Amino acid sequence: MALGFTTTSAYGSLTVRPDRGMTRSAKPKVRKIKFGDGYEQRSTKGINNIDETYTVNFKNRTKQDADNIAGYLTSLNGVTAFNFTVPDNATTEETTGVLDSSTDNEKTIKVVCESVNETYTNGSHFSLTATFRRVYES
Repeated sequence: MALGFTTTSAYGSLTVRPDRGMTRSAKPKVRKIKFGDGYEQRSTKGINNIDETYTVNFKNRTKQDADNIAGYLTSLNGVTAFNFTVPDNATTEETTGVLDSSTDNEKTIKVVCESVNETYTNGSHFSLTATFRRVYES
């Protein structure tokens, strides 16, 4: 699949591609113990210890497309996860452990939509900005 996500049939079954300039923010969850002599000990919290968020833009969309994108993301209530395909330059070997030098240029992850903001550009075109948070579930 190309980068982005697909809406349900209730929202036009759109394949939605974000605009260029999507940002990814990653922050590791770390458990720290500080000792009185200035030393500290660190360990990861959990097996999926990287908090990832993506800020995606959908600029100059028709009113119908903007309404369908916003409606779909809002209908998930920040609770229901959906598949989101993002760029990934890791080699197959790095991700699977199988010796293969091919590069997979994308990966599909589960995300929830934490916020959607609409900008009324003009009478017939709208822009959206959304924040997705990666979740780890089956």
